[in-house]
Amino acid sequence: MTAAGCGAPEQGTTLPANVDPGKEVVLTGTVSAGGQPVGGAFVRLLDASGEFTAEVVSSEQGDFRFFAAPGAWTVRALHRTGTGETQVTADGPGLHQLQVAVA
Repeated sequence: MTAAGCGAPEQGTTLPANVDPGKEVVLTGTVSAGGQPVGGAFVRLLDASGEFTAEVVSSEQGDFRFFAAPGAWTVRALHRTGTGETQVTADGPGLHQLQVAVA
């Protein structure tokens, strides 16, 4: 299923024109395997308690993006080549860059 098919916004490195990262928490990054971008990975956003919050599919270039509330988050990527995750604490608005390696 494509990102468009599941209702998720188009993923990419460029923020939509109506998004002000000075006012919103934006978690953005790239999924990679062996140093190469991984497209088609299911990227999940989990809250501080490990509860599933949202999911997107990484773009062909491995890009993903979530809009979140301030707090502690885990970003987990699942792909046929493996899984990986990273944690981030977003204390306030801004663009928070992440890298998730799957193996």
